[in-house]
Parts: sequence; structure tokens; C-alpha cells
Amino acid sequence: MRGTRYAVVLMALSTGVFVSRGVAQVSPIGIIDFFGLRRTSERQAREALEIREGTSLPDSEIAVGQMLDAARRRIRALPGVNDVTTEMVCCDAGRTMLYIGVVEEGTPVMKFAPAPRGSARLPDDLVQAGRAYDKALSTAVRSGDVREDVSNGHALSSNAGLRAIEEQFIGFARRDEARLLEVLAQSGDARQRALAAQVLGYVADKKSVVAPLSRAVSDPDRIVRNNAIRALAVIAGYTAGNPQLGIEVAPDPFVDLLNSPVWTDRNKAAFALAELSTKRNPQLLAALRGRALASLIDMARWKSRGHAATAFFLLGRIAGLPEDAIEKAWERNDRDLVIAAANASKR
Repeated sequence: MRGTRYAVVLMALSTGVFVSRGVAQVSPIGIIDFFGLRRTSERQAREALEIREGTSLPDSEIAVGQMLDAARRRIRALPGVNDVTTEMVCCDAGRTMLYIGVVEEGTPVMKFAPAPRGSARLPDDLVQAGRAYDKALSTAVRSGDVREDVSNGHALSSNAGLRAIEEQFIGFARRDEARLLEVLAQSGDARQRALAAQVLGYVADKKSVVAPLSRAVSDPDRIVRNNAIRALAVIAGYTAGNPQLGIEVAPDPFVDLLNSPVWTDRNKAAFALAELSTKRNPQLLAALRGRALASLIDMARWKSRGHAATAFFLLGRIAGLPEDAIEKAWERNDRDLVIAAANASKR
């Protein structure tokens, strides 16, 4: 499993960055995938979408936004559909991926904490490093240079440009931990909270940041949640190899996020749960089976192998399959076998 996850981690760190900054550089759409469809058929949703694999994106951010707005309106007009989300992610085989989340009538509504309204802000040099990181990340993803070392409980990338900034984050975390915690909890600026969540993952005492990052999993902003979950997932993996540290990351909040209409929530929650389920805690597996099985099946069928992998392995664990059997099924791309086994386990 650890060998399959690396393309997932960086590719989705700040998904909007790849489309909203420099649209002209975004490749044509290579994959379109849906999630949340229960009564609405995928055929209906694709027909209403009116965007196809191979579609070239307009050359301006405004035009891309208008295209997606129109697509959401058409799908929202389908019977029984309450809302629609769209997410463009770079890249699979050099092409953009488009994810469509459909919220149907009767679907439980996700509830997040109210947005804070405080004036706390991060130091300017840290903010500048965050902007530099976003640019370096976009370049690294497009080049496919997305591997990273998480053995110390935080990410250090193979890409030299990213790693240089991540090493700066270690220094910022040491210097500004109190300010980072204040901004994450109180700042009315979501971009500041998102950067605070990201950099707090580099604090030396990982145990000290688990609680504030866990609270940020309920932040109303998707990128804040994304960065907080990612940091917690890396800490969870680190803790598994260092049990003497006594760090515990509670899995329960991530289970419900698997049902979120927001793609980044699902992507990162699955990543965290893949780390947290390695010991196959029966209560966690029962919660996944009872509260998120259909969502995991959606995700395990996504065309991007990098994005489907975590859900696939979670389904295998729910089904009680040995890790090597899950790995072999993944190598064969035998998704139906594992999905069927997970479905059978709920009876």
C-alpha cells in the first residue's frame, strides 16, 4: 500500500491551484469520474454534464469557471439532485481529471464548524514561503516528481524545490508554533488557516498538534480541512512505526468525510483511514462498513489508480482479506473481486 500512495498525496494537496493559477497551462480532460450517485444514473449525469473526456479547457480562468457553472446547473436540474460539486485535479497521464460530486435528495448534509472571525495573521516571510510552495507544487505535479519521505512524521519531497521550502517550514514551525495555533483556531482568513494547518505538521512535538489539527478537520473551508487531514495522516503513519510516542489520531471524523460531496474531503479522509486501519481495529472497520461502504465503492472505481488505491485497500480490509491478497488484486486491477467481498461482508 505504501508504494501506491505517493502520487495521491501531493497531487491533491491544494487541488484548486492547478486550475485557478495559470489555466492556459492545464491539459485537456483525460478522466471524468462521479461520486454520490445512488438513484441518478451515471448515464444521466454524463449527458447533463455535456463535457467529455478529451475536451480542451478554455484559455482563461473565467471561461473555465463559466463552463463548470453551466455543467453544475444542468446536473442540478436532474430529478432528485439537490447540489453538485466539481473539482479539477492535475494530472493523470498528462491530462486533467474532473470529479463530479452529486448530492441527491435525502443525502445527509455535512455540517462543519462556523468560520472564525479573528484578525490573527501569519508572519509575512511564512506567507511568502507558502506561495512559493504552491508554485513549486504545481511544477512538481506536472513533471510527475511527487514522491516524498514521511519517515519523520512530516513530508520531505524528492523534488528539490519543494523540499527546500518544506525544510523552511520546519524552521517556521519551531519559531512560530504559538502563532500558527492562534491563526488555525481564530483567523477569519481561510488561506491563512490552511497554511497554518500545513506548517503545523512540521512541529517537532507531533503529539502537541494532534488536537488542534483534529479540530480543523471540521473547518468550513475545504483546503483547511485538506491540509489538516493530510498532516494528521502523515503523523498517524509515523506513530504506527513509533508506538512509544503515545500519539493517538482518532479516526472517527474521517469516516463521515468519506460521504462528503467535496472531493478533497474524500481523498484525504481515505488517505488518513488507510494509515489508521493498518491494525484492522474491529470498531473502525465496522464503522467504515456501516457508514461509508457505498462511498468507498464509488472511490475504488475511479479511473485514476492513484486516487482509487486507498479506497480499494480499505474495502479489502473491511472484507477481511489478507494484505497480500489485496495487493495482488490491486496489481491485477481486479477491483470487482474486492468490491464484491466487501459487499458480502455486510450481510
